[in-house]
Amino acid sequence: METRNIFLNISPLDHRYSLSEAAVFDSLSAHISEQAAILSCARAEIALVKAHLSVRGTLCADMEKRLDTVADTIDPAAVYAEEEKTKHNIRALVNVMKTLVPEEVAPLVHLGATSVDILDTALSVRVRDCVQQVLLPLLKELEIKLCEIAARDAETPQVGRTHGQHAVPITFGFAVAEYVSRLGKSILEIEARSDGLKGKLAGPVGAYNGPSMIVKDPEDLERRYLGYLGLEPSEHSTQLVEPEYLLRLLLECNVAFGIIANLADDLRNLQRSEIGEVFEYFSATQVGSSTMPQKRNPWNSEHVKSLWKAFSPRVITFYMDQISEHQRDLSNSASQRFVADYLAGFAMAVARMKSVVSGLQADHENMSRNLSSAGGKVKGGVLAEPAYILLAEAGVSDGHEVIRKITLEAERTGSSFYEALVKHADAYAKITAQLEKLGVADPAGFFADPSRYRGLAAEKAKRLSAKYAELMKK
Repeated sequence: METRNIFLNISPLDHRYSLSEAAVFDSLSAHISEQAAILSCARAEIALVKAHLSVRGTLCADMEKRLDTVADTIDPAAVYAEEEKTKHNIRALVNVMKTLVPEEVAPLVHLGATSVDILDTALSVRVRDCVQQVLLPLLKELEIKLCEIAARDAETPQVGRTHGQHAVPITFGFAVAEYVSRLGKSILEIEARSDGLKGKLAGPVGAYNGPSMIVKDPEDLERRYLGYLGLEPSEHSTQLVEPEYLLRLLLECNVAFGIIANLADDLRNLQRSEIGEVFEYFSATQVGSSTMPQKRNPWNSEHVKSLWKAFSPRVITFYMDQISEHQRDLSNSASQRFVADYLAGFAMAVARMKSVVSGLQADHENMSRNLSSAGGKVKGGVLAEPAYILLAEAGVSDGHEVIRKITLEAERTGSSFYEALVKHADAYAKITAQLEKLGVADPAGFFADPSRYRGLAAEKAKRLSAKYAELMKK
């Protein structure tokens, strides 16, 4: 077969990413390359021959082995050359295969099938195997890395942020546990959806017209055919398998893609110079900028988000492929081929995100500094919320207003919130009494340390990391 310099290829997936993620690219190629597409259709044709022989009771181990060898060694170049004559890809494949299988079974190749009985079935096998053997292992490895960080930094104090502003204290492990939970559920859904892909052997309109001329029970023949490929029949077929099986899987992949892009964006922002709470691994020979030698750009996180921008919008095409006139038109024949590109782009993003979190470290010093200075213009102002809540619990109906005035006083005098609060002896005494009722250790010093006000952040981080680490093993 003709070979090509990879730098003459058009898609970045076939040069830039095939080099930077070589192992992932090779794994994907085994399932969603053009060669893989032809081989999967050949295996479907062989499965159909086996089904016919099994119905007749004449399938033996030696014949199975000979047929499998044909399926696994089909030459894509020969099929393409034949297609130049036939102008039909499946007919070209059938013509080539008939010359390769034992002569006595050649009439059974493609017998009773229409092209899409092969194409849709082979696509389901290909996507299922790509997801289960490449994507899911990558996703689970990423999830386990996130679980490790959530557990490791469950107790690491960090200021929470809403609207890009300092909110109330959390822990870094809790922040990561958000993605542990979101991505974990999506992984489980992808796994379930990949198990639910279907195939068909129901003919040009799905009514088993052709197969009914061959066997008394066409649905039995279909089950045998699909059984050799590890699939079940679509509940109702036209010329096509019901598109929703694949659509729902791809949509859930897109959900996971969005979660990973969100994580990448959060990590990129936390690496800003003025925040500096996390940092990616940076090799000794790595260059951050072509002109600024001191730079250490979070480019891996940015690449993940950029891949999401490129591939996530393709979900619109997935929806559009849901529609076919009557029992079938050809409006999905080109667009559906790009499912392979989408899966490849998603896999590259997952692999890149895994490399980011594998070397991710929290800057404890910066996290502590940012937390202690959080609260707008008032140092320790993030503790205004618990002060107000405790005061209200003590029966002060305008507790919110009391605390608001104390924060203004702290801002005006340049003191910390804690320093301003203790000057209001009556309010401070009521607040401290409420902390004592809650069994808080050292209630008098509670407001001197923002990291003590973290709710269940550490506990949730530990619980979720343990839960999803265990689920990923199953």
